[in-house]
Formats: sequence, C-alpha cells, structure tokens
Amino acid sequence: MRKTHKLTLTAMMIAIGTLSSNVLFIPVGFTKVFPIQHFLNVLSAVLLGPVYAVAQALCVSILRNIMGTGSIFAFPGSMVGALLAGLLFMKTRKIYMAFFGEVIGTGILGAILCYPIATLLMGQDAAVFGFIPLFIFSSFAGALIGAIILSVFLKKKVAIFTQNGTTLK
Repeated sequence: MRKTHKLTLTAMMIAIGTLSSNVLFIPVGFTKVFPIQHFLNVLSAVLLGPVYAVAQALCVSILRNIMGTGSIFAFPGSMVGALLAGLLFMKTRKIYMAFFGEVIGTGILGAILCYPIATLLMGQDAAVFGFIPLFIFSSFAGALIGAIILSVFLKKKVAIFTQNGTTLK
C-alpha cells in the first residue's frame, strides 16, 4: 500500500471519527464514552499499522476536544489502544489480537493513565481503577464491531490490504 493511500485512509477515518462524535457518544460522569473510536482503532491498526493508528487516534482526539465533543481522557485511552492493537496485529497477523490489543490498551492501560489526569490536572476525586469499567465497555463494543466487519470482509473474500501491502488472510 502506497503512502498516499495510507494517508487518505487515515484522513477518512479521522473524518468519520470526528463527525460521528457529535452523534454517537455516551456521557458518563466527566467522561464521554465513544465506541466508534475503538472501531476505527481496530480498522486502522489492521489496515494501516500502529503508526497510522496512533496518528488517527491522536487527530480524532484533538478534533473532538476542539469541538467540545470529547474529553481530555480521549488521548490516553484511544492512543494506547490503537498502539497496542497495531503492534499485536503486526506481530501475529490475527484480527482477534487487534481486538484484544484495543480492549487491553484502552480498557485497562488507558483507563489507568487517566487517573493522574483526573486527579492532578482536573482536581477530580477518582479511584485508580474507576475508569476501567467504562473504558472496557466502550472499547469492547467498538473493537468487536471492527473485528466483525474485518472478519466479514475476509469471509466474503474482499481483498483487504494491510500495512505492508499484502492481503490479509
């Protein structure tokens, strides 16, 4: 896959993530649960690789915060999940590993990274593991949708080109 193609797909995913954040989010406490981001993380991790997946997650988080449809917690959650999903998929070439990478990266690691943001930057009372149930629910739902769509593409024999230009098997 050429670099222009990767940049175009990344830009399209950024646009989808940014535009859908106005419609499909669930406000819970001082966070906003956004399963579409996790769906996009799995897609970009499998199709484009970890670097583009993290770039996509960063850009969507920035744009959502500028528009007021996101929170500062979008940064550690989405970026760690995208990175882990991309790295695990790159290592194993299995879609379910991208799914698990997104859920573990966002649902556990990203949630734990939100604790210092909540307590130090926002001055909120929060438990260290308080974000985990919300983040796991959101990341599980979105990553499952992404894994199902990619699996359907494979089953229907739709050519899916991955980060190194080969077709996904």
